[in-house]
Amino acid sequence: MKAYVIRRLLLLIPTWVLLTILVFLSVRFIPGDVIDAMVGRMQYMAGDIDREALEKMLGLDQPVHVQYGRWVGGMLFEGTMGDSLLGGWSVEEKIFGRLALTIELGLLAIFIALIIAVPVGIFSALRQDTAMDYAGRSFAILGLATPDFWLATMIMIYPAIWWAWSPPMELIPFTEDPVGHLSTFVLPCLILGTHFSASIMRLTRTMMLEVLRQDYIRTAWSKGLRERVIIVRHAIKNALIPVVTLIGLHFPLLVGGSVIIENIFALPGLGRLLLDALSDRDYPVVSGVNLLFATVVMGGNLLVDLIYPYLDPRVRYE
Repeated sequence: MKAYVIRRLLLLIPTWVLLTILVFLSVRFIPGDVIDAMVGRMQYMAGDIDREALEKMLGLDQPVHVQYGRWVGGMLFEGTMGDSLLGGWSVEEKIFGRLALTIELGLLAIFIALIIAVPVGIFSALRQDTAMDYAGRSFAILGLATPDFWLATMIMIYPAIWWAWSPPMELIPFTEDPVGHLSTFVLPCLILGTHFSASIMRLTRTMMLEVLRQDYIRTAWSKGLRERVIIVRHAIKNALIPVVTLIGLHFPLLVGGSVIIENIFALPGLGRLLLDALSDRDYPVVSGVNLLFATVVMGGNLLVDLIYPYLDPRVRYE
């Protein structure tokens, strides 16, 4: 196990280096640049601006490989992702200041997804081809087919038109009003959680059907054990192993996929920070947020692999 962990950690090093290159270069392929945005604003305020002097002041006049080396060197040796080109504030401080909200949104969405998907998936498998099974499968297909950003937009627009009601848009600190704080997350988490629960429910149902056909389950039935004992003690644990994998792999994607939801509901998380930085072509901020999302995905994949042996004793890493 220890050797496997060391190999995986060593493999993360070249993967992370490749990610930094892709993240650094991809943002520079976006049409327009930060200088155009800054020149337009400053001309409106102070007349003509020397573009070349502005590029030199921000260090954007240097070759791309020099800029990349300075950015990576700052992360490795100084622990900094640089400063915002427009605001001048520290990128890592801004990111970690908003990270808690995005993680909270993702965790609550996963919690809602699990309390919906796992019971429905298990029940659908136990009552295969009944009306309740068809209802659960239809719900899963509907959840997969409905884009979460479209549903969020409809919830924002039509209640305001029909009933003059809109969701709370101001984030209340948890220390001041825990109930008011959580009420801000109800609709965004329901939307994300419902969408995510569809894939979990389908996988849970499929794995439960597979486990229920195993020989040891038939043996348990033949011994006269009650259904509840068979399901809880013998079937669920084995059936949920792939589900844990799905959750582990999707949590980083769920955190990164909350970009549009945060913007629709005006939540000041990493998603909204990324969209604002993209509109301003603020390279250090965009690169920093994207690199964080990619690093979380890598860490999530490693964590899922390490959890496997504890869920299934048959899995051994050498």
